[in-house]
Amino acid sequence: MSDDRFMRMALELARGCKGQTSPNPVVGAVVVKNGEVVGVGTHLKPGEPHAEVHALNMAGEQAEGSTVYVTLEPCSHTGRTPPCADTLVRHRVGRVVIAMLDPNPRVAGRGAERLKKAGIEVDIGLFKEEAARLNESFCKYIVTGMPFVTVKTASTLDGKIATVTGDSRWITGEEARREVHLMRHEHDVILVGVNTVIQDDPRLTTRLPEGGKNPVRVVLDSRLRIPLESQLIRDREAPTWIFTTDQADRERMQELEKQGIRVISTGSDEKVDIYRVLKWLGDNQFSSVLVEGGSQVTASFLQGKLIDKVVAYVSAKLIAGGTAPTSYGGTGIEKMQDAIELKDMEVRTLGQDICITGYPEYKGG
Repeated sequence: MSDDRFMRMALELARGCKGQTSPNPVVGAVVVKNGEVVGVGTHLKPGEPHAEVHALNMAGEQAEGSTVYVTLEPCSHTGRTPPCADTLVRHRVGRVVIAMLDPNPRVAGRGAERLKKAGIEVDIGLFKEEAARLNESFCKYIVTGMPFVTVKTASTLDGKIATVTGDSRWITGEEARREVHLMRHEHDVILVGVNTVIQDDPRLTTRLPEGGKNPVRVVLDSRLRIPLESQLIRDREAPTWIFTTDQADRERMQELEKQGIRVISTGSDEKVDIYRVLKWLGDNQFSSVLVEGGSQVTASFLQGKLIDKVVAYVSAKLIAGGTAPTSYGGTGIEKMQDAIELKDMEVRTLGQDICITGYPEYKGG
């Protein structure tokens, strides 16, 4: 069907801007007249015109009587840009095909109703699931005010993330590692525990051949043990924020702040309160967090039922070792019946590696 073809085109336009629009959604739009594409557009970054505006401007006079395919319901409120629903009405389009309604309470069906009242034919739901997945971070953030949390792990076939000596470079191949850098580009924040910084001294930046956006680097460090000579402190390639507790050394905190590092306490508890970390990030308009370890951090997120998505890269390697670390540490679950299962799973191969993606289904809510 031609509707399928043009909506897929709109979805691809939206997908191409992942990582650029937060806290706004990614949106693609295609204007079609007499079976031909006369305008295309995508939302490039916050504060700039929305996808529909770019597409209509390209279509010009041909927009009148056209069919517009858009991945997300046109907005009906005035923010940093005028309402797109009104723009579509003003251009006298004949039909609008919408993949999904906007979960934003300020829109929530009002855009579609505005179009219908103007006499425009509206169809809703074509590739709804694909559109929702594309904007899964936005959908959670705009409703709850909390960022969408993805935990990425890389392990051997026997579940190890490093050898008994702590050596972890490299578990996966180049294809998987390149995909991880793309994930970094698409997220607002990358988060690790201080042990990962001490052991690996990572940069936590996006390193793609075509460039990319560096996420804000967040370290959970209850006692401010992070080495002052670590790359996260010295390189200035991206902002580094450290979440700690009131028990951390004040002089150490001041020393870090002199280096341009932002230090934030989550309270008087012995360990950093990760829920408060996420709440702070959400309050400051960060809609997505990529957790890259280590095993105690991932276990804390899992125990707190704070993981929205799991991306697990598994290499065809075996290293064994009873003391070699695994992807998830902590005390663990006692009974198999209480194990957390993944739903909507996807399994792919990347070279010699396997990528498993799924969404945790927590028992009891």
